[in-house]
Amino acid sequence: MARKEKTNLLRQHREEFELTLEEAGEKLREIAERHKLNVAANFQTLWSHENGTHPNVHYRRAYCILYHRTEAELGLRPALPGEEPPVTVVSAQRLERTHSEPAEAVKKALGSIHAGTDDVNADALRERVVNAWRRRTSMPGVEEDGPSVVLVGGFAGSGKSEFAKFLGGVTGWTILDKDTLTRRLVGQLLIALGGEAHDRSSDLYREKVRPLEYHCLIEVAKENIRSGVSVILDAPFIAEFNQAEWMQRFQNFCRPRHVSLSTVWVDCDQESMREYIEFRGAARDMWKMEAWDDYLSTLDLKMRPRGPHFVVDNRLGSAITLVDEARDVLSGGGL
Repeated sequence: MARKEKTNLLRQHREEFELTLEEAGEKLREIAERHKLNVAANFQTLWSHENGTHPNVHYRRAYCILYHRTEAELGLRPALPGEEPPVTVVSAQRLERTHSEPAEAVKKALGSIHAGTDDVNADALRERVVNAWRRRTSMPGVEEDGPSVVLVGGFAGSGKSEFAKFLGGVTGWTILDKDTLTRRLVGQLLIALGGEAHDRSSDLYREKVRPLEYHCLIEVAKENIRSGVSVILDAPFIAEFNQAEWMQRFQNFCRPRHVSLSTVWVDCDQESMREYIEFRGAARDMWKMEAWDDYLSTLDLKMRPRGPHFVVDNRLGSAITLVDEARDVLSGGGL
């Protein structure tokens, strides 16, 4: 989907907030520090964005947080169905968006979760997450109605890790990230087997190493589940979600332990995935960027898990924009 640039809206929003370029840059740097975004935000860069240069993904996320708008509302990309189109700023709108309540921001971010199959209830999952957040912030010590397990999967660059981190930050549930748990060991194992540390595309990795990664991840999750600890698993889960038997086995493990299991697939468009992968510059992604078309040909962009699941619509970064806004509200950010 082509992106239509209307970067002059950035200037209109900045002027509505009565900010100079230098002041806007300072606030963007504060936002970048809070959200770990790679933003230098000098006034020359901001001026160029306001005069036709399209901002990269980290700048766009920072602008959305600063001006309390989505990328579509700022004219930085086309609006998805149901989204607001680019807006002309007025003071009443600005004040309304600036003073978002924490609960409202959390619920809005969770609004990107939709039922992927008829046998799941998106409202129930959202309510469970909100209740966990309320227990952490308003009623500490109150027990949950049994542990929760959320599997968050998606292609590289889809936004799955950002969404998993958001869920973990809101609920306090333990995050088990496959790469965090296994990356260093995987690299050394690949070298010991005669491969390269950052290889994620060879038969050696897929047949000898990848199964061990996921085995470790699932076993750690099961140990937490046995102890009644809620967990969020963050991994692509491409092969696993394509196997109805695998999903059923995990459900069979959870059911007798009275665990609420939710499978979440983060959907994203190929342009946004490539931009994010390219911008983060991780060594393990180099092969993808060097042979993007070949890599893309291996992906089924219409893939969905073969079992009960939810879908997060993160096309054009729409879901992560709402996550960023909620995080900023919860952290006490704002003008």
